[in-house]
Amino acid sequence: MKKIIPLLISVLLVMGLTACGSAKSSDTAEKSVSAEANDAKAQNENEKTAENAPAEAETEPSQADNDVLVIYFSATGTTRGVAEKIAAITDADVYEIKAEQEYTTDDLNYNDPQSRTTLEQNDPSVRPKIGSEDISLAGYSVIYIGYPIWWGEEPRIMDTFVESQSFDGITVIPFCTSSSSGIGRSGKNLADNAGSGNWLNGQRFGAGASQEELEAWINELQ
Repeated sequence: MKKIIPLLISVLLVMGLTACGSAKSSDTAEKSVSAEANDAKAQNENEKTAENAPAEAETEPSQADNDVLVIYFSATGTTRGVAEKIAAITDADVYEIKAEQEYTTDDLNYNDPQSRTTLEQNDPSVRPKIGSEDISLAGYSVIYIGYPIWWGEEPRIMDTFVESQSFDGITVIPFCTSSSSGIGRSGKNLADNAGSGNWLNGQRFGAGASQEELEAWINELQ
């Protein structure tokens, strides 16, 4: 009998320890499940908050404060040189008119009655297509517009350009380049074809126009 009692006590102790272990395991599992549930709930709330949060405003491109623009067309580079000097003096933006079909040396041969430019200049209704990107004139108050003199007039592509734009509220100042011919009626032609804007009398410059010459002319306009 004395031997049986210690044995029973040992069995009871083992059963007690097993029960405690099971309870602890169950408690740990419950805590783990609860923690996972809380994490999932927190993540869901964070996602809802992010969805409902106002979207950040997109940064719009800054607008240039400059209100002066130099526009030019140059088949050989002569007018480009003068235009760049004017832009430097006035701290202006620059826009180049480019022909969709560039002019070759043969196209510019004024001695050939069948050259492209001869045919174009002999027909006032011709409007060569422009290949450069479109430009908005909004925000500009003064525009210098330059071109070479061909057969005593503006190149027809200049008419294409001015007819496609609105110059309302803008002072437009023509300038041209040539070896000898003056600006002639080209400025008036452009003003008539544009139909808008305050067009001033233009000025002719040679290829070697100096910075000082251009500055003196610009100062006279003010």
